[in-house]
Amino acid sequence: MSLLLAALLGYLLGAIPFGLIVGRVTRGIDLRDYGSHRTGATNALRTLGLRAAALVFLLDVGKGVAAVLLARLLFADDSLVEWAAAVAGFAAIVGHNWSVFIRFTGGRGVATSAGALGAMSPWTILILAPIVIGLIWRTRYVSLGSVTGGLLAPVITAILWAVGAASVPAIAYAAASGLLVTVAHADNIARLRAGTERKIGQKEAVRTGG
Repeated sequence: MSLLLAALLGYLLGAIPFGLIVGRVTRGIDLRDYGSHRTGATNALRTLGLRAAALVFLLDVGKGVAAVLLARLLFADDSLVEWAAAVAGFAAIVGHNWSVFIRFTGGRGVATSAGALGAMSPWTILILAPIVIGLIWRTRYVSLGSVTGGLLAPVITAILWAVGAASVPAIAYAAASGLLVTVAHADNIARLRAGTERKIGQKEAVRTGG
């Protein structure tokens, strides 16, 4: 029962469409009408600008962190508490990508996944973040950095577990979330292979007030 409740909690937290809300408040637009038609920080950067995108990113990260921490708080006396935290974190990504509040649309889950991973295994994020940021900086492809991070996360977490610095539920979370994030980038992967993927910094023409 704790795992089911954790999944529901995580999903509802993740489903809060912060990208859509910020777009409405700052520019009077629906992010889903522009660019990738997603509600995440990358599309926000192209359509809303750096400040709004940073806010969306932080709020989306916060959803993942909150899901894990609230699950730990609510199920602290349960022997499956860390599994409940992992389930809540994963469910938050599902909620972000397919939000019940906006007709099961959403983002790709990168920021929310990172937030939950940071709460599950802080050392993984500390090791992974410079790799992902460096790759994005070097190639200018956010999607490439995101997919690479998703694939490396379970490997790094498993190595940390081997030295006593991570848990088995954290490995399971990293593997499941990494797979989900990678699948969510299927269209980006196709464009990367075709050489047509958009690079960071490219702007989207926006009609304000619409």
